Amino acid sequence: MDLIDRIETETGASPEWSVIWLHGLGADGNDFAPLVPELVRPHWPSIRFVFPHAPVQAVTINGGMRMRSWYDIVSFDLTGRADSKGVDESVARVEALIAREVERGIPASRILLAGFSQGGAVTLAAGLRRSEPLAGLVALSTYLPLGTDALARLDDTPEAARGQPVFVAHGRFDPVVPFAAGEDAARRLRALGFDVDFHAYPMQHQVCLEEIEAVRGWLDARLVSGSAAR
Repeated sequence: MDLIDRIETETGASPEWSVIWLHGLGADGNDFAPLVPELVRPHWPSIRFVFPHAPVQAVTINGGMRMRSWYDIVSFDLTGRADSKGVDESVARVEALIAREVERGIPASRILLAGFSQGGAVTLAAGLRRSEPLAGLVALSTYLPLGTDALARLDDTPEAARGQPVFVAHGRFDPVVPFAAGEDAARRLRALGFDVDFHAYPMQHQVCLEEIEAVRGWLDARLVSGSAAR
């Protein structure tokens, strides 16, 4: 699969780690790129941040309006919200980006996948399928994009995938993706054996400073321990 358009920024020469960050519905890769200076700590190894742009496509719940979207949203009901074919296509796009980072010398064990809202759903869908674990997954204000049939197949998650640590955060007053959906995702992931760090914040469908500080601390633990083990 051809690589999708993206923004890339490196915190230093010869990056040792990569973070691939997926935006939410209707946004693009520019949405989270400005967070890099706020997120990075001086003692971290050099990181390449990759912010891909989702393709432009019609979104059913928005009256068929065309916008950047990782998959069509066909229903407000969480069990049928995600277009499964679209999710599969976006997971393939993410896997192509991961493969590109590996080609550039960064192993999967030093690649982190993050996403907000719809991008977070793709992050979780991709992480659940990994036969070679990534360094970790970050899922913000999101849910598991799984219909009833897919939920029944969660036990088929590769054993290697279950070793990936996961940071999950959600706003208690989120009117777009209910807080209960974030809690449910964390619960299901824990039941599968994932190490889940769950955070709740008094906010709506957004990110907040306290949340970014928590993500920074979680990343710090991965980056410092991972670099020391090299």
